[in-house]
Amino acid sequence: MPKEFTMARLIVAVAVVCWPAPLFAEIRLVPAFTGLSSPIFVTHAGDGTNRLFIVEQGGVIKVVRPGSSTPTTFLDIRTKALSGGERGLLGLAFHPKYSGNGRFFVYYTRAGDGALVIAEYNASTNSDIAGTTEVTLLTIPHPGQANHNGGMLAFGNDGYLYIGVGDGGSGNDPPNNAQNPDVLLGKILRINVDQPDPVARTRYSSPPDNPFVNRAGRDEIFAVGLRNPWRFSFDRLSGQQWVGDVGQDVREEVDTPIANGGNYGWRVYEGALCTNNDRALCARVDFIPPLFDFSHAGGRCSVTGGYVYRGSLGVFASGTYVYGDFCSGEIFVWNDEQRLLFDTAMNISSFGEDEQGELYVVDLNGSISRLVSDCALTIPATSHSFTAMGGSNNVAVTSSTGCVWTAASNVPWIHVTPEARGSGDGVVQYSVDPNTTAFARTGLLAIEGQTITVSQSSDVPCTYAISPATGSLPQAGGSGTITVTAPAECVWTAVSDSPWLVITVGASGQGNGRVIYAAPPYIGRAQGRTGAITIATVTSVVTQSR
Repeated sequence: MPKEFTMARLIVAVAVVCWPAPLFAEIRLVPAFTGLSSPIFVTHAGDGTNRLFIVEQGGVIKVVRPGSSTPTTFLDIRTKALSGGERGLLGLAFHPKYSGNGRFFVYYTRAGDGALVIAEYNASTNSDIAGTTEVTLLTIPHPGQANHNGGMLAFGNDGYLYIGVGDGGSGNDPPNNAQNPDVLLGKILRINVDQPDPVARTRYSSPPDNPFVNRAGRDEIFAVGLRNPWRFSFDRLSGQQWVGDVGQDVREEVDTPIANGGNYGWRVYEGALCTNNDRALCARVDFIPPLFDFSHAGGRCSVTGGYVYRGSLGVFASGTYVYGDFCSGEIFVWNDEQRLLFDTAMNISSFGEDEQGELYVVDLNGSISRLVSDCALTIPATSHSFTAMGGSNNVAVTSSTGCVWTAASNVPWIHVTPEARGSGDGVVQYSVDPNTTAFARTGLLAIEGQTITVSQSSDVPCTYAISPATGSLPQAGGSGTITVTAPAECVWTAVSDSPWLVITVGASGQGNGRVIYAAPPYIGRAQGRTGAITIATVTSVVTQSR
């Protein structure tokens, strides 16, 4: 039922009331896959194969090899998932170490009772077909209503699995689940899937700094006050979490950052506006407002959270957040302000990111498209070098008119000055701090996927001495020790030039240290053999007699 909104949130969020025409003429939507059955997500495994995995709501995950346009079935759990409306197979996340352990996780509504299930599966010997054994990690009761199931899974930079759970459905969250720390509905959860909890007898544990650990409330909860956090993502550069939380009748919101223990206001607030629910609580100052929200004007009704662009092809300026609305089919961007990118006929169920950070748009009607750009950007150099004194330099950027670019450094001692953004042709100026350490160092300056390696020499020279300078071993074999003397800040490695001369201890070190080497018995015909161990810039010669 429509509600009246009476009071703006005391801490102001950004709201947009007018939407300019698209300003991104160089960007296009290119069809990637068609003929799908209610696709709701696309992602990658992070295993270096560059495969894409497509989640279909009915309960099938499909896989696509690079260069192919024909998905094949990776996992089929249609007999387990209750599908229809907002239910079904809703989420997929691959373990950060999937290439080694083969673990991945799914989120679905269970056939029979509609409970929310987080389950683990594993890869099989065929990398394009998953194993069929399911291990249930977490089951969340969801009685009475079919909507507001949430459905997003993603690993944060901390290695923990984050889970977006809806408030349980109906309108206005009648049980007030979102504000109740004793239930998991209406929350962002965070769990450690690598560490079981023997006390709770669960196959996961809750990180010790979760806000309700060792106090009243569920240990799994990371943040409260969400209505239906359908899609969220982590900025692959900064690790910051961005959540698209679906509104009810009036406002859609995007929340970031998501604070440990943060309360994002529902059901007291919808977006930046106070509702008629629990009106007396509107004056509370501990509710965290959204970064921005938008109204249901123009047929908008349900935000679809997206991704912060960090791709290498420069489709968007690095750091641009791309998101949409399910009902209107509009695709928006946020980069300190909201702008309309496209007005499509899609029902945008999700966005997705490939291994290179390029973005895809998922249409529930059966297709997935890729966001591409006709912009071409070049820079003349790939490396710059500096002395320990530091200094400054510049990079000429050649780009098409209207193509926006951003320059950024991955280390704190390289500073882009004075402007980090530009459009078309331009110049990036940057400075390098003095290096007062004993170590040479290297950083990167990135301009929309094009990188310049910035190297800088050290201020303090490293000198190395070893003792003894020579060593000898008997025919029966044995071991020897080399003592390394070096300044405390100086790093070194030890390398043998002969396969029979093996370094057993001290292959690398810093400052003073020792290297132990060994050799097997010598059975050759020559009178002996000679090898060498080089440590940093000095060498010890080792002989073995017959």
